[in-house]
Formats: sequence, C-alpha cells, structure tokens
Amino acid sequence: MTLHTVPDFIPSKTHTPYSQTASRSVLHDAPARSGGRTRAYEIAALRPDGTVFVTEGYVPATPLFEEPFSAFARGTLISTPQGETPVEDLCPGDRIVRADGTEAPLLWIGSSKFVPADTGHRTPWVRVMADSLGLSRPSSFLTFGPAARILHTPQNLRGAGTGHKVFTLIRDLVDGVNIIEIQPPTPVRLYHLGLARHAAISVSGLEMETFHPGPATIAALPVHQRDAFLSMFPHIGATTGFGPLCYPRA
Repeated sequence: MTLHTVPDFIPSKTHTPYSQTASRSVLHDAPARSGGRTRAYEIAALRPDGTVFVTEGYVPATPLFEEPFSAFARGTLISTPQGETPVEDLCPGDRIVRADGTEAPLLWIGSSKFVPADTGHRTPWVRVMADSLGLSRPSSFLTFGPAARILHTPQNLRGAGTGHKVFTLIRDLVDGVNIIEIQPPTPVRLYHLGLARHAAISVSGLEMETFHPGPATIAALPVHQRDAFLSMFPHIGATTGFGPLCYPRA
C-alpha cells in the first residue's frame, strides 16, 4: 500500500541508485496532520556540481503535494536525443527534447505509486488512444495521471495562431471515445519531470508540460507549508526558482 496513516510529514531517507555521491538530507516538517494520510514518494535531482541527489519520504496525501508526482504513467515514452526513453529509465542529467526541437537537461524527477481506489477521493486517470489528436499524436496509447497537462489550442481560439496555445489538463479533453477516463485495477507508478525552466516536452508526439507549481499556488502557501513543499526540490533554493510559465494555463 502506498498510503499510510501517520501524524506528520516524515523526514526522508536517501539511497543511491543513480550516484554514489548522494547524501542524506532531512526535509522540513510539514504542518501537523494528526491522523492524516500520507503518500510515499521518491525524487532525484541534479546538483550544480553534476552529482545526483536521491531521496524518498512521505508527503500529505493532498493535491498540492501529490501533483509533483502524478503526470506520466510508467512506460510513457519521453523524447531524448537518443530516441524515445521510458520515463522510469530517465536520470537527472539526461537531455530531454522540448516541443520546439531544442534540448535541455533533466534536473528533477519525482514519482509515487498510486492506487485510485485507495486515495479516498476520485482520481481522474486518462487514457489517450493512438492518433486521437492527429496522425501519430500520440504514436501509441498513453496513460496520464491527474496532473498531466497538454499544450493545446482551445476550440474557440483555433485559427488565431500559436500564440493562443495554453496548457490544458488532459482530463479536460476526455470525450469518452478516443480520450477516456480509467481506473487502473492495480497500482501504477506515476512520474513528473522538471527542467531548469518550465517547458513543453515531446511525449509520443504530444506536447506535454513539465512540472511547475504555478506562481499563485506558491504565493498562497503559509510559510511552513511552503518550506515543506520546496524541500522536495533540492535544486531550487527559493520560490522564484521555478521561473515563469512558458505558456499560460487554461
């Protein structure tokens, strides 16, 4: 089981699957949540010196703390200069192909195992069939978690030019035929990816969003929650470290 009942945010513990130089780090305590449910997570981040920091721990099982781990299902193919790579095989430092064809290093990867029936709230998982959004878009069926956003031109803005593209939650495109909501019967590990700057990356022919909490989300957090949230991103020292959104969100 991924979800646990514990009183607080639990300090992380480290392991070193990516680098022998990963060191121990203790995350800030999150606000006390007596009897609250938590979710286990794993993160890996690229340090400025090129070594990889790897850690695992628990976060409150709330949308704010789950979003950094709930976009791409295990097996999702991410475009790299060497070809399409399953998301679970990526490591910080690998180069990722952005939607405009340029490359950028992967700085952060987060993951958690989800069982929709165990979350205590409705979790919208989405399956996108091959060619649903055009030829080879996607090239094969994909499964996305609730935080996945696609770079998309809303129907009322089509024909107005690329400047009107926005990041739209993939679940908002559900049509019941080619893009459907699903409830996986077995646990599925979900991932999210972070670059130095917010971007759209190429995922099996789709332009998908890298992680960004959203400026309004961070600004609205109490200090203790903000510290706990930022501690999951050891490569970022301040709330401004996420940078601006590269496209607006719907």
